[in-house]
Amino acid sequence: MSPAETFLDAAEAFSDQVAELPGDLVGPGLGEWDLRALVGHTSRSVLTVSTYLGQPADRVDVESAAAYYVAIGELGLDPADVSERGRQAGVALGDDPTTAVRHMVETVADQLVAAADDPVITTIAGGMRLTDYLPTRTFELVVHGLDIAAAVSQPWSPPDDALAEAVALAGRIAVLRGDGARLLRLVTGRDDSGFSVV
Repeated sequence: MSPAETFLDAAEAFSDQVAELPGDLVGPGLGEWDLRALVGHTSRSVLTVSTYLGQPADRVDVESAAAYYVAIGELGLDPADVSERGRQAGVALGDDPTTAVRHMVETVADQLVAAADDPVITTIAGGMRLTDYLPTRTFELVVHGLDIAAAVSQPWSPPDDALAEAVALAGRIAVLRGDGARLLRLVTGRDDSGFSVV
C-alpha cells in the first residue's frame, strides 16, 4: 500500500473508533488529557495533513518520517502547549464528535486525491515530502488509537498495514536516536517483562 492509502486506512479506523465512544467523550484519557482532549489530539493527525497540504515548501529539510521525530525532539516544544492544543482540538469536536471526525477524514481523502504527485509541504519541522510526512500521522493515529482503547477499556485493532508501518517507524526512530540496540533487546525478551517477538 502507498503511504496515503495506509494513512487513510488508519484515519478511517480512528473514525470508526470514535463512533463507538460515548458521545460526550467524558472520562479519563491519557496523562493530563481527559478522553475528549485525547480524541481531539488524535484528530489533529488528520487535520495537520489537511493544513499542510495547503502550505507548499520550496525545499526538503527533513528527509524521512524518523528524522521528523528527531527534529521535533530538538525543537524543544513545550509539553504544556501540546496538551493545550489537544484540549482545544477536543473542544472543537463539538457536540457530535463522530460527525466532526468523519468530515475531517472525508475532507483529507479528497485533498489527497487532488494533491500533486508527492508535493513538498511545510511541517512544524520544516519542508518534507508528503510521502515522508504521512507515516508520522499514521504512527500517531495508531499509537493514540491504542491509547483511546485502553482509556475506555474497549478493544480496537488498527489496520495491519498501519500497525506494521508504525512498528517499523518506531524502530527507525530508535536507531536514529541511538536506542536501536536497547529497543531490540526489549522486544526479544532481554528484560524481565516476559515479552518477546521471537
